[in-house]
Amino acid sequence: MRAPSVFLGHGSPLSALGGDTHSAALKYFGQAYTGARAIVIVSAHWQIPAPVRATAWGHAPLVYDFGGFPDELYRITYPAPGDPALAARIPGAIPELKRGLDHGAWVPLRLAWPEARIPVVQVSLPAASPEEVFALGRALRPLREEGILVIGSGGIVHNLGLVHFSAKNSGVDPWAAEFDRWVAARAVSQDMAAMFAYRTAAPEAALAVPTPEHFDPIFVTLGAAWPDERLETIYEGFHYGNLSMRSFAFGA
Repeated sequence: MRAPSVFLGHGSPLSALGGDTHSAALKYFGQAYTGARAIVIVSAHWQIPAPVRATAWGHAPLVYDFGGFPDELYRITYPAPGDPALAARIPGAIPELKRGLDHGAWVPLRLAWPEARIPVVQVSLPAASPEEVFALGRALRPLREEGILVIGSGGIVHNLGLVHFSAKNSGVDPWAAEFDRWVAARAVSQDMAAMFAYRTAAPEAALAVPTPEHFDPIFVTLGAAWPDERLETIYEGFHYGNLSMRSFAFGA
């Protein structure tokens, strides 16, 4: 059965603790795909120049790539198996044995699939144009026909300099909501001309996307989607005033 192409907003590392509507939504989504053959995930936190790399270890180590958070976050485990044979099939990818799953990967995966039974391969995010990141998604799309989930993990609005860390469930900043709505509407219609030009076409793009690494995984998801597939919203909302947690899937 064809598996979906998914975009997951992973938010702050504190999202790993769950207990909110976002974590509940990811868990609900994950329950529908506990039988997935494997997961291929591209995270905002492994952005490197070409060539693409793919984790090829047999068991997933974790990277705690953050600082200043409660000790319990550094004790979290996610012992998912890897899949070296699948990693070797990622088009153009170099096998990577040293890097573990970063929090952009293990936080949303742990929320959606807490049992950590599905094999995981993390693929690096190209430091490249939106069109080139989209092409990576296109290259990964055939894997979906084998029951392999293709996931981009990031955040549609991600400006840490403006986040209200003292108020997780505060009201939403208007500029963040406007950009998030614009992107959601273009993603629904798979309007790639507009999406590729988001920096000049979208309202408040400079505030919402000061650097591209959290936004770019959406192009992996869109690239792995088929034109006739409907977008299904997994979660819509914000943390800390302007950190978009919007998550969705094509082919769900």
